[in-house]
Amino acid sequence: MKTIKGPGLFLAQFAGDEAPFNTWDGITKWAADCGYKGVQLPSWDGRFFDLAKAAGSKDYCDEIAGQARANGVEITELSTHLQGQLVAVHPAYDAAFDGFAAESVQGDPAARQVWAVDQVMKAITASKHLGLTEMATFSGALAWPYVYPWPQRPAGLVEQAFDELAKRWLPILNHAEENGVDVCYEIHPGEDLHDGITYEMFLERVGNHARANMLYDPSHYVLQCLDYLDNIDIYKDRIKMFHVKDAEFNPTGRQGVYGGFQSWVDRAGRFRSLGDGQVDFAAIFAKMAANDFAGWAVVEWECALKHPEDGAREGAQFVKDHIIRVTERAFDDFADGGADAALNAKMMGIS
Repeated sequence: MKTIKGPGLFLAQFAGDEAPFNTWDGITKWAADCGYKGVQLPSWDGRFFDLAKAAGSKDYCDEIAGQARANGVEITELSTHLQGQLVAVHPAYDAAFDGFAAESVQGDPAARQVWAVDQVMKAITASKHLGLTEMATFSGALAWPYVYPWPQRPAGLVEQAFDELAKRWLPILNHAEENGVDVCYEIHPGEDLHDGITYEMFLERVGNHARANMLYDPSHYVLQCLDYLDNIDIYKDRIKMFHVKDAEFNPTGRQGVYGGFQSWVDRAGRFRSLGDGQVDFAAIFAKMAANDFAGWAVVEWECALKHPEDGAREGAQFVKDHIIRVTERAFDDFADGGADAALNAKMMGIS
């Protein structure tokens, strides 16, 4: 068994225009002061990281990683959530997602998609330069507007959507294989890969590609009423990244999973700071340890109620308290009387 690394912190929700959240030096010092040992880096945030430069220069990557280490943290993974989202965008979401892209390709879905693929490719190369073996992303979505089967879906619509999604991602996955990096899709509502079944549909279409793996985040499963503990056992060989995020689902006679178009505060399902929701993290960390998960436990803070800086500091301690330092020996070794083939045969009555 392996001991999970951590705590780590995903920086996307903390980046800002005021110190210490507006520079790489400042935010890494702040994260270390909060008690974190690692940080997950949003590859799109130019205040912290020049993705094009990182893809072309290992020296630059060494400088970025070195500054983080000097400040007390290491880089856990790169995130390409926003760029991955743009690999596949249904036209209904063109305007909503256009702001994720460079200005030069906004308003041009075809150019935006090419840009997004290039961005994800660059992040894979940069991950290799940083010595990282996993990268977080979203799958994007072509079928999501049709997630509820009314009106009745035309025959073949979902299958065609997944065929196209796989076609777009396969060259990226092959590039990841060449660079020794696992692409870890966060299984997330709004993405075509939003549960285990949809992940399997995609995996089949990319030939069970070794680099098409999962980012496990139980909060998204709580809000779907999906068994998040069973999910770990089913996909233990594919779960390569872990977001530690809490959530709660409190349905009423007036609303349930779909939330009635309410704000996050007023939804039946909402994200919470660690320890304030319903996720059984003791059971999750136990399963992760038993399944030899060797990656990072990375806090992704999202809460409709608590101040982010309070959530961050509490989250670091929460993860520390839940990481299981795995044992190197069995608890009953003291009673080991020794054994050999002859003794075993005697105990079973075999002559």
